[in-house]
Amino acid sequence: MNRTAVCIVLVGPQGNRNLGAVARVMMNFGFTDLRLVAPEADPASEEARHMAVNAADLLAGAGCYADLPAALADCHLAYGTTRRFGRYREEFALPDEAAAVIAALPAGHRVAMVFGREDSGLTTDELACCQRFLTIPADEALPSLNLAQAVGVCLYEAAKAIRVGGVPIPQPDEPASGAEYEGLYAHMRQTLLAIGFLDPQNPEHIMRALRRMLGRQGVTSREIRILRGMFSQIDWAEAERRRLGKGGTE
Repeated sequence: MNRTAVCIVLVGPQGNRNLGAVARVMMNFGFTDLRLVAPEADPASEEARHMAVNAADLLAGAGCYADLPAALADCHLAYGTTRRFGRYREEFALPDEAAAVIAALPAGHRVAMVFGREDSGLTTDELACCQRFLTIPADEALPSLNLAQAVGVCLYEAAKAIRVGGVPIPQPDEPASGAEYEGLYAHMRQTLLAIGFLDPQNPEHIMRALRRMLGRQGVTSREIRILRGMFSQIDWAEAERRRLGKGGTE
């Protein structure tokens, strides 16, 4: 794993100065892949460029995406950052723990660290796009860090772990990408609604649990294809059941 394989994703960043400060701290630690999802802040603003200092080119080259799944489409692992706990927000890694995992990943993996809005963070649906969660322990008197500070803490740990290196994790097959995960989840949702497994009034209740289950384990592209093949067979069986139920013949 090297630093070019790690991207920082900012969802809905609101402050121009914060945006520039994030670019600066990324360059401080040698990371260059910045991705913005539906930004309210303007990376071309004078405030942002002033705060970026010598990282103005990195800021100018940031990719812009309409939604989080698009920003994560080529990533094999995504850490969603949050300081709130509760349902659908479980099993958090600390920055050094996440960094150790990142440093040990084989070449070819792309990893994202996803940060939310300055005032509200990531939504539950946005966190569902990430396979793992990351939190920065802070004092209860003021537990919320400034966006650029939070990015800096995480990148410091990542840079340190990558520099030291880790024991590579064996990966016999190509790891699934974000796009493959999202394709599977869309297929699962459609099939499980059709067979009545999901509550049509609240399908995301179970879907979030399934996302967490598969994301926690990690799956390969081959395993995604196997799962989608299974759901395609379920689709066929359900279509046949409905056809016969409407007076079809065997």
